[in-house]
Amino acid sequence: MRTFELRRGEKRTARNGCATCARGYRPLLALLLLAAAGLAGCGTAGTRSQPGRVVFLIESNPVNLDPRVGTDAQSQYLDGLIFDSLVRRDAEMNVVPDLAESWQTPDPVTYLFHLRPGVRFQNGQPCTSADVRYTFESILSGAIQTPKRGSFEIVRSIDTPDPLTVVFHLRRPYASFLWDLVSPAIGIVPRSATPAGPDDPATDPVGTGPFRFVRETSGEEVELARNPLYFGRRPKIDRIIFRIVPDATTRALELRKGSADIALNSLTPDMVDALAKFPAIRVDDEPGTDLQYLAFNCTDPLLRHRRVRQALAYATNRPEIIRYLERGQARIAYSLLPPFLSAYDPHLPRYDFDPARANRLLDEAGFPRRPDGIRFHLTLKTSTDEHSRLIAAVLQQQWRQVGVALRLESLEFGTFYADITGGSFQIYTLRWIGANDDPDIFYYVFDSQEIPPAGANRGRYENPALDRLLEQARVEPDALKRKQLYFQVQQIVARDQPYLTLWYLDNVAVYRRRMENVHLGPAGDFSFLDSVGLK
Repeated sequence: MRTFELRRGEKRTARNGCATCARGYRPLLALLLLAAAGLAGCGTAGTRSQPGRVVFLIESNPVNLDPRVGTDAQSQYLDGLIFDSLVRRDAEMNVVPDLAESWQTPDPVTYLFHLRPGVRFQNGQPCTSADVRYTFESILSGAIQTPKRGSFEIVRSIDTPDPLTVVFHLRRPYASFLWDLVSPAIGIVPRSATPAGPDDPATDPVGTGPFRFVRETSGEEVELARNPLYFGRRPKIDRIIFRIVPDATTRALELRKGSADIALNSLTPDMVDALAKFPAIRVDDEPGTDLQYLAFNCTDPLLRHRRVRQALAYATNRPEIIRYLERGQARIAYSLLPPFLSAYDPHLPRYDFDPARANRLLDEAGFPRRPDGIRFHLTLKTSTDEHSRLIAAVLQQQWRQVGVALRLESLEFGTFYADITGGSFQIYTLRWIGANDDPDIFYYVFDSQEIPPAGANRGRYENPALDRLLEQARVEPDALKRKQLYFQVQQIVARDQPYLTLWYLDNVAVYRRRMENVHLGPAGDFSFLDSVGLK
């Protein structure tokens, strides 16, 4: 199971700084616009861009470019340009061929892949089944230390009957196995790639992808160049410089003065609005999959009542928060799954803002208002991430209207994460990034066997009927039957509300108009760069 549940800051640091109605950013924006206007007058904007080269601003240094190891967002997104996997996702998030041009499942525990002929690594070596086998066996054997090992422990053995055939034998049926092979969750490395060796993927990554690694200056930039040996459509860009700029204001100024070309999901909504006013800059805003949610502790004396959880959902004015806090750059979520996935149930109950219904449910649950108007107190834990704290502050105001007094507790992320995995919370808020494109996430976060440390069922939610459905869905090979099982799963989860799914964050690219054919995918990664051109 590929799981990425990160602070937005690990992927989109600056966007964490949004403020309700943007009041907190008015002085900053004024400075930004004044500085930008001054810079524009210096005549630098037209001289910074180089033909064939794109400067892409990112928030942090990639931790490890070995695609078997790196799990942070920057590492995975760069790996997706350097490496290929057996399969990938298309624009509709369907699994499609990559290094494997076809595959079969002769039985529920056997996956047979046929590799594309003639594929070469960026160093000229042929890519064969031996490289695929080496990639996965180096993970499973412990030859490299990686958190991705757990995703592939279901693999019992790997056969390579010929250079273009790979056969995976699983320990038990697992219907989501293909999803675990999707790029950039894993990438195929050459069998010469050994830690501390001449082809160490952490320092000199060699893959088969559309771009090849050139150099990395830690804390400053990573340079990639077009791969002339790529088997697919060759990129139009000669080089990409991923410049590491941790500060959001600096990123905005770099874009405005023309010393950078693009930033993706790394500016506050206010900054995006301000930059969109400049003729040389364009903004693309497209639906994304990253999910903001609230989780309830279902063992808590108050929150164990389903009516209370439902009431809090009805008391939450998500359209208002999206309009003012997210500046319209998000869409209401009714499920963990994005609505364009085939397993998404379009007929789920919707907890639209309805304070009267919330009040009714709280009365029915046995929690009348006291003379001071308060029914009970709850605590919402967040990390110190500014955006999460702003969400919490808005919820505090909205829930007070139905008699719920919300106390806010903001903790350093390590402490916060230890508390939520240990069950020391009533409510917390986090975001799922990159894991909710596979319906198997329901097992990971709601099955009673997945209570930490086994999985992410941190709210200690237990429902035997749901457990049975999830176990069936994990091993069901028939896609239509599996889809119907997940429809039932989503209906139960929507009724019980162990999570309050808030919204899916949009993917927002701010870029210079010299770039053309920018088509963002729903995953919010960098794969769109292989088709971008320059004017």
